[in-house]
Amino acid sequence: MKPTPLTIKKRLALELWRQQENLARREHPLRQLFWECTLRCDLKCRHCGSDCKMKTDGRDMPKEDFLRVLDSIAAKTDPHKVFVIVSGGEPLMRQDIEECGREIYGKGFPWGMVTNALHLTPQRWQRLLQAGIHTMSISLDGLEEDHNWMRGNSRSFSMVSHAIDMLVATKGFVFDIVTCVNRRNYGKLDEIKEFLIGKGVGRWRIFTVFPVGRAALDPQMRLTNEEFRGVFEYIRRTREEGRIRVDYGCEGFLGNYEGEVRNRLFACQAGVTVGSVMADGAIAACASIRADYNQGNIYRDDFMEVWEHRYAAYRQREWMRNGECDGCKYFRYCQGNGMHLRDGDGRLLLCHLHRLEAE
Repeated sequence: MKPTPLTIKKRLALELWRQQENLARREHPLRQLFWECTLRCDLKCRHCGSDCKMKTDGRDMPKEDFLRVLDSIAAKTDPHKVFVIVSGGEPLMRQDIEECGREIYGKGFPWGMVTNALHLTPQRWQRLLQAGIHTMSISLDGLEEDHNWMRGNSRSFSMVSHAIDMLVATKGFVFDIVTCVNRRNYGKLDEIKEFLIGKGVGRWRIFTVFPVGRAALDPQMRLTNEEFRGVFEYIRRTREEGRIRVDYGCEGFLGNYEGEVRNRLFACQAGVTVGSVMADGAIAACASIRADYNQGNIYRDDFMEVWEHRYAAYRQREWMRNGECDGCKYFRYCQGNGMHLRDGDGRLLLCHLHRLEAE
């Protein structure tokens, strides 16, 4: 397979972007910090690639342990410039999540949450607002039948619908709706779009499944090559319409789709500007990375010492030039794709560009 050549305009933009990203890797300013506050989750989503379950042997991380990490960060950098994203599992399964948020905000860190919204009642929403929540991402994978099929819960769609109404009604609150495109909902993206626009949603983020966890074994989650390309054509058309802001997720170098399906060009920020603290204390990068590329653990290491002096595997990516990346002329822009797409042996699980170019 020979990738379609980049246009001159695209190549110039990518060269300028590459210079900027090289600087970011050298300076690695921490800008986002994920906190996997629990491994508990009350849904069993068909595409889930995490280690989460309703009951888990591991306990939720005590908030005091995470707050000590924030103290380490605040001693070295401006906390107002580091956005904390509370994830899981399902954060709302923690009864103290509002208190956690209040203390995060009290230390000067803006914060947001990724949630399935199953427990986002009006009362909890008001408590979260009082705790200083800045943003929220909620998953919606179709209209009622399709979403509930994906999430394995007959109440999930109605709770998401009510949650969207609450967020829209909160003037000035920034949130987005996240949709996982699969074979079942691929032909219904317009229905989802019209539903969101009708609700007053302004931001919609679309992603495709990568072959990890349950999704790797479910044929309904795997788009054909034609459908995969169709996702990007759909996003491009919807952006041209201008009725809702839609972006593809942050993963994957997309060749000539770069700059047309999201608001920034591709660069994996894991370990460059994005770090994470996992439920067991592991110091990692993007929370989507399930292979063991951990750099330390908060129970034996200082987070900022690790951030400043480790993470070489994330910031110096020549080691990724193997397999199908070996000899690829676009490696200078892609740098081996997202770290979450590498297995424990460093092998690439998915190349977006190859899928886009495949017959």
